[in-house]
Amino acid sequence: MNWMHQLRYFFEKYGFEVSSRFAERLGMKAKNVRLFFIYVSFATFGAWFAVYLTLALLLQLKDLIYTKRSSVYDL
Repeated sequence: MNWMHQLRYFFEKYGFEVSSRFAERLGMKAKNVRLFFIYVSFATFGAWFAVYLTLALLLQLKDLIYTKRSSVYDL
């Protein structure tokens, strides 16, 4: 049971917050976006899970490239 909690904690911490960031952009609740990904993943046999992972990767890359710096000396 302990490994299940560790796995859940890992995905909650390092999940890149794809659903919440996508929901914020669309003006929706993150719960609804998560449910959409879950239902569509079951309906399409996991193809939307690949879309979710792709969105997570793109958001992570965007955060790495477009970091906000407060001054020119932060380089």
